[in-house]
Formats: sequence, structure tokens, C-alpha cells
Amino acid sequence: MTMPAATLPVALPASPDWSHLWDEAVARLAPASPDPHGLWPALVVLAAVLALPTLRRWGRTLTTIVHEAGHAGVGILVGRRFHGFVVGRDLGGHAVTSGKPTGPGRALTSWAGYPAPALLGLGLVAAALAGWGGAVLGVAIVVLLGLLVMSRSLLTGVLVILSGLAALALWWWGATWRDAAVAGLGLVLLLGAWDSLRDVAASGDPNQDHGTLASLTPLPAGFWLFTWFLADAAATAGAAWLVWQALAQA
Repeated sequence: MTMPAATLPVALPASPDWSHLWDEAVARLAPASPDPHGLWPALVVLAAVLALPTLRRWGRTLTTIVHEAGHAGVGILVGRRFHGFVVGRDLGGHAVTSGKPTGPGRALTSWAGYPAPALLGLGLVAAALAGWGGAVLGVAIVVLLGLLVMSRSLLTGVLVILSGLAALALWWWGATWRDAAVAGLGLVLLLGAWDSLRDVAASGDPNQDHGTLASLTPLPAGFWLFTWFLADAAATAGAAWLVWQALAQA
């Protein structure tokens, strides 16, 4: 008589528990206690960018990405369609939107690029000094994923991916440095805003945004350059006041 073979219980692999990862992700988005001493590393970052041409070039690359994102974001807000953007090897960029060829929406879209880095820089400094660096990085990762989809050249895609990976690494592992890094990035964007404004003012190229605005409105190109100067100056003054207040508390 043949006895049936004994059946041994088979242990099924346990389902992965993602709850702890979710909890950790949420914890990284929560605000931290503001640390005025954390501003010093941000100032070191700014000094390094000012001193080292390679770092300053990387700062200009980020400035260009934010510039084109400014065109795209405002264009979407006023009802235009965003098709994609490109960052060139010369650190110039180009965003493509479609909609009415004239009117306030088109003018506002054209205007938004140059002040975008300065205004974002001010926002980053304010958020970091309030302890919101983790949340800022989380939002940045999502925005960069969207920009990656809209990248229209290999170089643009690579630059966006590198920026996203840096933001992701800092968000997940940089608990000690998140706020300082975000504040430093804000200061670098403010510097980049002034660099780009200087370059466009000196270019004399009628195909730049101020030339486009002059063709869309009755106001001359110089007027639009002046509005960008005012926006950069206001953002810089706001950031300087926040930095001064933080240093006074350190």
C-alpha cells in the first residue's frame, strides 16, 4: 500500500509593508523647528558660487530652468497650452506655449520668465528660514518630474534629471541640511536672476523677451527691462531683510 506523501506547509512571502515608508515620507514634508544658525551654510553656498565659475555656471543652469518654468506656469494660468522647453549649451532657454498670439495673456507669459528666479529665490529663503525646507523639496521633485516630461532635448532632460536626483537625495537623506540647502539655493537663484538680467540688457537682441513685449504692447523694451529690475530688487531686498533678521537671532 502506497502512503501519500506528506505535504509540507509552504510559507508565502509576506506582503511588503509600505506604511513605514509612507510615514517617513510624510515626516520629511513636515516643518522643522527654525534654526537661525542654519543660515550660515547657505551663505557659504552663495560665497562658493560667487567664487567658483563652475558652480556659478550650474547656478545659471538652474536659473534658466526656473526662467522657462516661469513662462510655462504663467502661460498655463492664463489659459495657454505648454508644449515643452529647451535649455541650450549656452545656458539660454526657450519655452513653447500656444494660444492667442496677442493680448494680456501672451504679454504676461512673456514677462514672467526673468523675474521668476528672483521671486522663487525669495520664496525659498522665506520657506527655509521657517523650517519648510523638506516640503519645498517635495514640491520641487513633483515639479521637476513634470518638467522632465516636457523636456524637448537630451541636454534638457539630463539637467532636469540631475536636479531632481539632487532634490530627492537631499529630501530623503539630508535631514540636517535641508533648510540650509534650500536657503542657499534661494540665494543662488537671486544671484542668477541678476546675472541673466545683466546679460539680456547688454545683448541688444530684439528677439529676447523684452523685444517681444515691445512688439505686443505700446511700451518700449527698456520699460520691460526696468520692470524686471524692480522685481529683482524687491525680491533681493526681501531676502536680505529675512537674512538679517535670522542672523540677528543667531
